[in-house]
Amino acid sequence: MHDLHEANKILKVIFDYAGRNKLRKVTKAKIELGSIIEHGAEISAENLVFNLQMLARGTLADGFKIEVRQTKIDGWVLKEIEGE
Repeated sequence: MHDLHEANKILKVIFDYAGRNKLRKVTKAKIELGSIIEHGAEISAENLVFNLQMLARGTLADGFKIEVRQTKIDGWVLKEIEGE
């Protein structure tokens, strides 16, 4: 469930960026993912990608490519967003 919460936070940042930059479609996002532990479990890259794709259905990010790179930081950083 915590993976879903973080995915929702990331999508809000993506949608805000898309709005400010007048993107009609988001095609790709690059994320650096470090350690995020909630409720005793660490968020995995695979679960994060799954939840991002699920939450993006029917939005301007529907079908977008997500690249996640594991790092040693705490939390996550949205490194790049591509769109048209």
